[in-house]
Amino acid sequence: MRQGPGGSAVIHFRTAGLVLLLLHLVVVGWLTLRPLDVTWVNAANLKPFAGIRADLALGLPHAARRIGEGLLLLAPLGPLLPLAGGRLAVSAWASLARTVAAGALISLTIELLQTVVPGRVIDVDSLLLNTAGVTLAHLLVVPAGRARMRRARRSRPLRARPRAPERTPPTAVLLWEEPPQGTTPTIPRVGVAP
Repeated sequence: MRQGPGGSAVIHFRTAGLVLLLLHLVVVGWLTLRPLDVTWVNAANLKPFAGIRADLALGLPHAARRIGEGLLLLAPLGPLLPLAGGRLAVSAWASLARTVAAGALISLTIELLQTVVPGRVIDVDSLLLNTAGVTLAHLLVVPAGRARMRRARRSRPLRARPRAPERTPPTAVLLWEEPPQGTTPTIPRVGVAP
């Protein structure tokens, strides 16, 4: 890995991002993949926005809590995934696309794993809300954070690296000098048999 000025700071941010990302995924796994002790389970929701409409029908406070939980569950992945990637000079659109795709895949993995956990069912609205939360968090935090880090990197004076002392090349000592031997001998071509 090539390090320029401030390279060690990028490595520290990347390490912190990886640690926080793993910690967050462990917490999310514990929250979403532990069995529920319930007397009945809702049917799986495979129709987009049907669960959100049902939550809105139960009242605004209930809907706000459920939608907020869906948006916030994986939202920290929005800034943590690019931070763990450690890239400072990257296209904003490419970063957003990679982060949203990774967030959607993580959410889909959680939803599919929930199908084997007692008391949990798959919900396509959770997938949509989790992905929207990752997208919003990325848009709110990452562009401003990268711009701030770039400004800090530009304003930091470059440290001069200490120069290595100049070494004089060792002189070759010839004990004797051989006279030229002449031309290199050649072997005449042998014809190929028919």
